[in-house]
Amino acid sequence: MAREYKIEDYRNFGIMAHIDAGKTTTTERVLYYTGKSHKIGEVHDGAATMDWMEQEQERGITITSAATTTFWKARDGKMHRFNIIDTPGHVDFTIEVERSLRVLDGAIALLDANAGVEPQTETVWRQADKYRVPRMIFCNKMDKIGADFYRSVEMIGSRLGAHAVVMQLPIGAETEFKGVVDLVEMNALVWRDETLGAAWDVVEIPADLQARAEEYREKMIEAAVEMDETALENYLEGKMPSNDEIRALIRKGTIAVKFYPMFCGSAFKNKGVQPLLDAVVEYLPSPADVPAIKGVDAKTDAEIERHADDSEPLSMLAFKIMNDPFVGSLTFARIYSGKLTKGISVDNTVKGKKERIGRMLQMHANSRADVEEAFAGDIVALAGLKDTTTGDTLSDPLHPVILERMEFPDPVIQIAIEPKTKNDQEKMGLALHRLAAEDPSFRVKTDEESGQTIISGMGELHLDIIVDRMRREFKVEANVGAPQVAYRETITRKHEQDYTHKKQTGGTGQFARVKILFEPNPESPEFEFDTKIVGGAVPKEYIPGVEKGINSVMSSGPFAGFPMIGVKATLIDGAYHDVDSSVLAFEIAGRACFREAAPKLGVQLLEPIMKVEVVTPEDYVGSVIGDLNGRRGQIQGQEARGVAVVINAMVPLANMFKYVDNLRSMSQGRAAYTMQFDHYEPVPTAVAQEVQKKYA
Repeated sequence: MAREYKIEDYRNFGIMAHIDAGKTTTTERVLYYTGKSHKIGEVHDGAATMDWMEQEQERGITITSAATTTFWKARDGKMHRFNIIDTPGHVDFTIEVERSLRVLDGAIALLDANAGVEPQTETVWRQADKYRVPRMIFCNKMDKIGADFYRSVEMIGSRLGAHAVVMQLPIGAETEFKGVVDLVEMNALVWRDETLGAAWDVVEIPADLQARAEEYREKMIEAAVEMDETALENYLEGKMPSNDEIRALIRKGTIAVKFYPMFCGSAFKNKGVQPLLDAVVEYLPSPADVPAIKGVDAKTDAEIERHADDSEPLSMLAFKIMNDPFVGSLTFARIYSGKLTKGISVDNTVKGKKERIGRMLQMHANSRADVEEAFAGDIVALAGLKDTTTGDTLSDPLHPVILERMEFPDPVIQIAIEPKTKNDQEKMGLALHRLAAEDPSFRVKTDEESGQTIISGMGELHLDIIVDRMRREFKVEANVGAPQVAYRETITRKHEQDYTHKKQTGGTGQFARVKILFEPNPESPEFEFDTKIVGGAVPKEYIPGVEKGINSVMSSGPFAGFPMIGVKATLIDGAYHDVDSSVLAFEIAGRACFREAAPKLGVQLLEPIMKVEVVTPEDYVGSVIGDLNGRRGQIQGQEARGVAVVINAMVPLANMFKYVDNLRSMSQGRAAYTMQFDHYEPVPTAVAQEVQKKYA
């Protein structure tokens, strides 16, 4: 079976947004107009096709990124294949967003026309910058009271520091929103309400918008001609580019991430979705337009590239694992190069294991079709892979490659969890193991002293949902403890420690002497080990033992047993014995050396500080600020946003538990907040002593 669609006609994109900017509704409309879904699902009634986990339907927020394939006939008359990845907009799930951005070629950033650029928009935007994802902007909810397109344009500049190129102007706003002005064609599209937005009339630009349309068209052309020297020279000589040339130049600038074309509409009222779909084809890249993906050769460690081409060796990245009630475990993978056929064996180069490709599925949001083969640019779901987890590379066994690893943030909050009954005990272990395989930002460990199972994640909502999924998907009932903060420990002083490990019991003894300089290393959270041994005082083969020994005590600091960060150890001298020394002896010496040095290193407790943004009506500003100060918060500033006030603060996570309930009662449910981890900082002495008493 040959490829049905040319790779140039593929668009792999995601829709990213702040929570409640209307992302699921927009995706729904896209699926509706591209003919994949016959009844529009509304988020309000819990029937949206992309939100397919039961919980998402109840909570009305999107949790897992479902991948959907659908088709669209563009202005050029050709059918294009869309692979849409739905991404969650809630800050507790940023890991999902990172992961889907990694495998996209382009994205639509959705704004709520009333709120403009919101805190989570900034987070997601920064993540997309990290992966240099070309984006378009869709200013949604133009029908909402307080919708202001021009303020949103201004906020993209002031808040994101990004250059939005306006491609459409809204005709009317709020309840009067009727359609859009197309600045390339210089005409107006007005939707007919009675056709569910399927039909619209092309009319002349309303007289009151003519001057504004000309002004924004000029700005658009100026941005476009910057992308090509000949076009720029012609423009400066007074020769205007044709409409097709404008589109080609805007495409060039978008793919190069120089600027972001901006559109507007109301997905809920079915206005503006089809021109947005045309724009996906016209301005977002195909897999062939983005730079080749880089990786390392699994045999030689040399850097290599894989191009989006079926004739290249197979390489693909697993970006999501999901449990499907009918098929079992599904691994979502993006094929970057080559061709994948059912029944072949591939290498998991990260784990060093082989995987056989059994069932291959093309996923629609909640239905699926079996496929026999897939090609470069495709996103497929693979059933029954044994050893593959998120971020692994699968490749052709003859040309093994490791595509770049994704980096996942460390969890900041943890809770103890125990099964309700004996019967739940075994099932709970299995359930947690499966959930951790799906989600790298969720960790499970057993506390050695108390024997309790500790789960940790990115926030209260994140862990709530994990516990909820255990109940629903695995039928495990569990009791959950109060959330705890993931503290860290560090050192504040330099110290050289000399330590000799000697053990003599009949036969071979143990001997190792080490002299180690311990010093603070605030730049790097990871433990860093260096060696300055001269003249073979410690043979090379024993040095890894010293590092392993020190590293083994880093997971439990001397102050209260929390993991240590920002520590550098340098082995500067030592001694060994021809018979009695071994890697193990040096490992024991390294460990004991740190323990002896610890009291002299000024060990300090660190706590996670969260960046908190509260949006509140003016009446409650005083109470909100007073409350944040009472939580050891530092107010960073406040600004007006429409009729509301935005308060920015840095607050220790320890003081933010159950904040949502307090904020609701303080503001009669009208204020909202978002928070995300920002940095670690030292805990005040009085608080540190309390923590030490509780945990040490």
